[in-house]
Amino acid sequence: MAISKSAKIEAEIEKVKAKISEQQARLKELEQKKHEAENSEIVDIVRGMSISLSDLPLLLQSIQKDGATSGQSVPKSGAENKEVSE
Repeated sequence: MAISKSAKIEAEIEKVKAKISEQQARLKELEQKKHEAENSEIVDIVRGMSISLSDLPLLLQSIQKDGATSGQSVPKSGAENKEVSE
């Protein structure tokens, strides 16, 4: 007995769903790797500044305060980085 058109289409749908699932897992993995790389870059920058751990919060607060008084803001975690051009 021949396989019906709808059965062939259903089989193709299942293949596509499986590929989508694989790609979503890959995307999640890549996003995690990107996040880890960004964190590593931040740590490297901070370590390169030779600032003590006790002074770091004061520096960050100062930067945030200066940004607020100049009309610029320091993006919160998870916010998109958008440059403001004046």
